[in-house]
Amino acid sequence: MLEDTVTTLRDWLRAGPFTLAMSSGFFGFYAHAGFLSVLEEEGLLPARACGSSAGALVAGLWASGLSSGRICERLVALRREQFWDVGFGLGLLRGARFQSLLEAIVPVRDFATCRVPLAVSAFDLRIRQTVVLRSGAVAPALRASCALPFMFQPVRIEGRLYLDGGILDRPGLAGASRTDRVLLHHLPRSPAPDQALRLPDLRAWAEIQPVAISGLPRVDPLRLDRGRQAIERAAGGLRAALDRPIVRPGATARRGA
Repeated sequence: MLEDTVTTLRDWLRAGPFTLAMSSGFFGFYAHAGFLSVLEEEGLLPARACGSSAGALVAGLWASGLSSGRICERLVALRREQFWDVGFGLGLLRGARFQSLLEAIVPVRDFATCRVPLAVSAFDLRIRQTVVLRSGAVAPALRASCALPFMFQPVRIEGRLYLDGGILDRPGLAGASRTDRVLLHHLPRSPAPDQALRLPDLRAWAEIQPVAISGLPRVDPLRLDRGRQAIERAAGGLRAALDRPIVRPGATARRGA
């Protein structure tokens, strides 16, 4: 079988089409952008993209046509006042500025015109379950997936209210098929090295390669200046991981850098 000849993550990615899944993780979109930049540099481009919250944002920007370099530039230039609009409601921020920012940078309007199929996880408040958004307008879907409870107010799309996709789908895998070959960039809950390699249970996935990178700086609305460091650290982590042996399907091994 082809899989038996694969020895490194780079080999595995070259062996056939794969889906890129990106996890939630507060302001982890900087790390996701750095990770994606290496895939683009190496010509290891996904055939499909999915994610939750921070992961949905970066996957969505890339799938809609932005290069990884442009995504990194946009994120490094981000300032708090560009999305900080305090208002009354079920969350500190109204989200109107964030919506305007997305509409200004997302190069396509609809999912149907993305360069690769895109799937975005969001939490449906009425049914209290994760739903996967695959059609309609891209910018509102990305905003909905990033609507962190208590920080952002719920996002209304076609009469339904949504919050952050990471509420129930932290790995960002709901939009991927379990028969797909999946590369998962999983952001740790803590920057501490012993937390970085704690991956979700992936035993139900036939062909999934998880990557978790340790030592990522904590970025938040008051520390956006750390974003560039997060981009560089994630990029370096993936470069190192590409030449390491793969985690075989069903194995319990962990991958990190």
